[in-house]
Amino acid sequence: MARGRHRPINMPAPYLRRVWLDPKRIPNRNAYPFALPLLRDDFELSFDKAITIIVGENGTGKSTLLEGIAVMAGYDDAGGSKGYRAVDHGGAVEKMGGSLAAALRASWLPKITNGWFFRAESFFSVARYVDAAALDVRDLPPNFLSYSHGEGFLRFFEERCQRQGIFIFDEPESALSPSRQIEFLKLLHRMHGTGHCQVIMATHSPVLMAYPNATLLRLSKYALEPVSLRDTDHYRLMREFCDDPKRFVEAAIEE
Repeated sequence: MARGRHRPINMPAPYLRRVWLDPKRIPNRNAYPFALPLLRDDFELSFDKAITIIVGENGTGKSTLLEGIAVMAGYDDAGGSKGYRAVDHGGAVEKMGGSLAAALRASWLPKITNGWFFRAESFFSVARYVDAAALDVRDLPPNFLSYSHGEGFLRFFEERCQRQGIFIFDEPESALSPSRQIEFLKLLHRMHGTGHCQVIMATHSPVLMAYPNATLLRLSKYALEPVSLRDTDHYRLMREFCDDPKRFVEAAIEE
């Protein structure tokens, strides 16, 4: 990979300003992912801040939406950066990012081609690829796989998220303990402080949802809508648990 081919652009994030669904590009409205209630003909998502956080229950389409945006930005739907194809796409598992990306249109100001798409489920495949290729290193290969899962995640983020670009995280808390989620928040703060990193993240973690000055959106079955942290189901559930763990668990298992 050639160094220095991506020159920094002297404009602050966000760079991806808007994505919307073009009905003319939908091959089959009744097929997944287009059958998702979220992806109606008038689907549109705007980005007015450098960090956008999407929350919602499993099955509402968060991961599919992030896959579509990632592929549209030039990344592999299994994770990685532009030009990386670290995961075997054979077999029964099929991602829907490519299908959705083909039906999406985007408004960029300006178009950014640097960045990464991080998926917890494919992290080790991507890290193994990077370790083997030893790309963009100074003296030694990155050797991410010599660390524990959480440590490897954070080191990977530290190595890859210090440059200008658009970074897409799909449930990064899956590999992070609560204390390491705090470390991840500090990394987000450093990225945010550069002014040149756009982050789009899906998460179930109230800790990550609490990042200040981010756009927080709740994905229901039918729409994306602004929400405050305290109004999310995740925060309410966690608050009830912390108020009285014993009673909370007893009530939950008796239902």
